[in-house]
Formats: sequence, C-alpha cells, structure tokens
Amino acid sequence: MVLPAVQAGSNPQQTQQFLSSVLSQRGPSALPYSEDTKWLIRQHLVSLTSAYPSLEPKTATFTHNDGRSVNLLQADGTVPMSFQGLTYNIPVIIWLMDSYPRHPPCVYVNPTRDMVIKRPHPYVNPSGLVSVPYLHNWVYPSSNLVDLVRNLSLHFGRDPPLYSQRRPSPSPNPHPNFTPPSPSHPANASASTLGYTRPVIPPRPYPPSPYGGQTEDPSEVYKKNAVNKLVESVLGDMTVMRKAREAEMEGLFNAQAVLRNREEQLKKGLNEMQNEMEGLEQQLQMVLMNTDLLEAWLRENEAKLRIHGDNVDVDDAFESVDVLSKQMLECTASDLALEDVVYSLDKAVQEGAIPFDLYLRNVRLLSREQFFHRATAAKVRAAQMQAQVANMAARISHYGGDTEALRVRA
Repeated sequence: MVLPAVQAGSNPQQTQQFLSSVLSQRGPSALPYSEDTKWLIRQHLVSLTSAYPSLEPKTATFTHNDGRSVNLLQADGTVPMSFQGLTYNIPVIIWLMDSYPRHPPCVYVNPTRDMVIKRPHPYVNPSGLVSVPYLHNWVYPSSNLVDLVRNLSLHFGRDPPLYSQRRPSPSPNPHPNFTPPSPSHPANASASTLGYTRPVIPPRPYPPSPYGGQTEDPSEVYKKNAVNKLVESVLGDMTVMRKAREAEMEGLFNAQAVLRNREEQLKKGLNEMQNEMEGLEQQLQMVLMNTDLLEAWLRENEAKLRIHGDNVDVDDAFESVDVLSKQMLECTASDLALEDVVYSLDKAVQEGAIPFDLYLRNVRLLSREQFFHRATAAKVRAAQMQAQVANMAARISHYGGDTEALRVRA
C-alpha cells in the first residue's frame, strides 16, 4: 500500500520546520537515514529549495524492485532548462535513498499526461530513470543536490528528455505531433500548472515519439518497440557479464595479494635459514678448533701414561699452560676451599662445638678473603676471554672463516 506524500509548505521557514520534524522522528515512523547524516541531509534540501523553489521536499513511500517498501524523503517539482533561447520546466522527482548522502540519490523524470519521454535518450531510460555523469561520479560529502539539479538543467538543455504531445485535431497539421515542454511560468506557479502553455515555435528536429499513434504506421511502432526491447535485453546481458567479470577480476586480485604475502613469508623464512646456516658453520669451526685442542691434550697425556705407567698422579695430569690459567686455578681452588670451611663452621655452630661469637668472627674473615679471590678470578677470566678471542681469530683465519663476525659475537 502506497502512503500519501507529506510535503512541506512553500515558505522557507515552513520547509525547515518540516525537515526538522520528519528527521527527528523516532520509532517505527522514523526515516531510515543514519543519525550522523541527518543534519547534512537537511542542509542539502534547504539549499535546494532556496536555489530552486520549484522543488519541494516531501516524504513518500518508495517501493524497491524486490517489493520492499520504505518511507523516504524526495524533492518533487520541476527543473528549469534553457532550449533555443526559451526556458522550459522538466518535471522530476529526486528520491533520497536509504544510504544518502554517502551514495547518490535516485532521479526520475515525471512526465505529465501530455508529455512523453524521448526515446532513445542518452541520460533518461524509457522508465524515466536519469543517469547523468554527476550521479556516477558522486563523492561524499562534497556532492550535493544543488549541483545535481544544475547539472541536470545543463544536460536537459542540450538534449530535452520530454515532448509535449498534442491532442489530435480534425484540421491537418504538416508538422510533427510533438513539441517540447512549455516555457516556464512565474515562480509562484505550482508544478501541476507547468508545461501546458505552448508557444509558437518552429518545428524541432526531434524524431516523432512512438506514442503518437495517430500518424505512425502500426508496423513501424512494432518494429521500434522490438528494437527497444532488444536493446534493453542486450544492455541487461552486458551488465550481468560486466558484473561477473568484475567479480572474477576481484577474485584474481585477492589471489594475487595472497600469493604476494606468501612470497614475502618464503623470502623471510629463506633469510632466517641462511642466517641459521651461517651460525651453524661458525659453531662447527669452533668445534673443530676445540677438537684439535682435545686431541693434542690426549696425545700428550698418552705419552706420559706410557712413560710412567700406572704411577701417574691425577693432579700432575693437568698443568696450567700460562700464568693466567695458573692464577685462575689457584683462585678457584681457594674459593672452593673457603666455601667448604664456611660450611663446616655452620655445622659446628649448629652442633654447639664452637661459640657463636667465634663463628661470626671467623666467617667474617673467611668471607673477606673469599671475596678477594672471587674478584681476582673475575679479572683473570676477562683477560683469558680476550686472549681466547685472539687465539680463535687466528685459528679461524687458518680454516678460512670470518674473523670479524667472531669478534662481534664474542
């Protein structure tokens, strides 16, 4: 069921009050526009009625192709156009759809009973739907209704979409039965009175409309209707094919993006594996160097074992190769020995073998001595590390390795 249209008054103040009222409604009767765009919608309609008083904002029920009905705002009236030095009015309805203003409105040419739509027309289809470039290039939030109507007026002036159909008369008329819409009336004239006064103008170069059956052959009318049907069918097939190809291209683009992502992941994994291989090669070189050291130590001690037999002292099997190693050995042995003494003192004081004040005095002296041994061992360890790095660098150069990388890792 189509609800009757509710329109604003002709007064600009009444128009603003009407828009504020319908856009502020809540509940089931609320208009289906987003809350953050209602203020912009109101501004667009107020600016439109100020620039073109012949267009009035209304609310009416719009029925979609799927049968769904929704209550929407519309601007109903006429759009002025200039043609051959005269001003004409084209009746139109501008529907503000649910997604407006993020998406363009839906514009229809609304001919009266004495008017017919020109067929074919580059911007108006036989049902009256308008598709000018401004609608296709709609950009939120810069696009607006005033610029849209100005664009419609420009395109309609270049190629009028409507003819005024004359009523058949008994007197012969050598001219075609169709004339453009009438010139515009004063601004206070209503939309229903526009388009009926016919000025005397020379014949237009437009082809006669197929709706003027008084002067055309029925076979020609049938032929034109068949051609129009064929064109509409071809256009529909082209639209379906274009959408299918666009969907296919979108799928290919998505697959390409997935492949690029996988390519980046594979490159990253390959770089990580190469870095890991370089690290393993460096570890292998260090293992080879340590193997040489252990083999040399085994050969030396096996010779001692053959010479001395079973009388080899275990302590004599290990000798310090340099002063730093000997000092480290002495500091470590003293540290561990002092640790054992402190442990023995703890057991003794727990068992009551020594008095507590003697325990504290001895622990203090031993801890101080142990601290000096540990500090000396830390300094010796740092000196040994520097010497070891220099030694490894010399050995790596012998095996063909990267000495600079070894220094950085050390």
